[in-house]
Amino acid sequence: MITLKSAHEIELMRRAGKITAAARALAGEMVKPGVTTQEIDKAVFKFIKAQGAEPSFLNYGGYPASVCVSVNDEVIHGIPGKRVLREGDIVSVDVGAYIGGFHGDCAATFPCGKISAEAERLIDVTRQSFFEGIKLAREGQRLSDISAAVQQYVEDNGYSVVREYVGHGIGRKMHEAPEVPNFGAPGHGPRLLRGMTIAVEPMVNAGGAAVRVMPDGWTVKTQDGSLAAHYENTILITDGEPELLTALEI
Repeated sequence: MITLKSAHEIELMRRAGKITAAARALAGEMVKPGVTTQEIDKAVFKFIKAQGAEPSFLNYGGYPASVCVSVNDEVIHGIPGKRVLREGDIVSVDVGAYIGGFHGDCAATFPCGKISAEAERLIDVTRQSFFEGIKLAREGQRLSDISAAVQQYVEDNGYSVVREYVGHGIGRKMHEAPEVPNFGAPGHGPRLLRGMTIAVEPMVNAGGAAVRVMPDGWTVKTQDGSLAAHYENTILITDGEPELLTALEI
């Protein structure tokens, strides 16, 4: 069931969203050659706790860290560890924070030092596909209108949309109804209503759409070894433009 948030609940979600967005920014600033993915995770954990919040991802379904750090051909759910970031890597960071009974969730892909023009373009197209999608995130539109706009933009730019993983409703739980795919025909799914809060998150591959899960049970890689990028914000459906709840830093 899709839950519409009250004005008070939206205020609480704004608070969670600001902390989450600031944690994403912190992680992004740390993406430099020589830094380990575990160092990013530890810094994000400390930051979220210092804000009086809890890392949404830690122990979620057994996930062992506070942030997902996915490098190069890793699409999502990369587990932080001893891996050292290198010049030219692209690094997707996905983070959530929980405070006051509500979650925020956001992600972005960051360059590590100087990256190739092709990698830069993949990051840019992935980010822009989110903004193309949320042009349709208006009261009265259908959910799949967002999905179709994301897919159209990604494929028009020669890339592929991951099918196995999708965006989602968010609020008191990290994952709520409805699912928000990044593909499909427009005009389907529930109507968007003010008070809905959803996480829209394009996952885009430079090569084919196929992915595989690694033996750790979490890390998802592109099947063909091509680069992947990820971009996500938690958004609120209003009576006008959608509000990005994870757009602001503290």
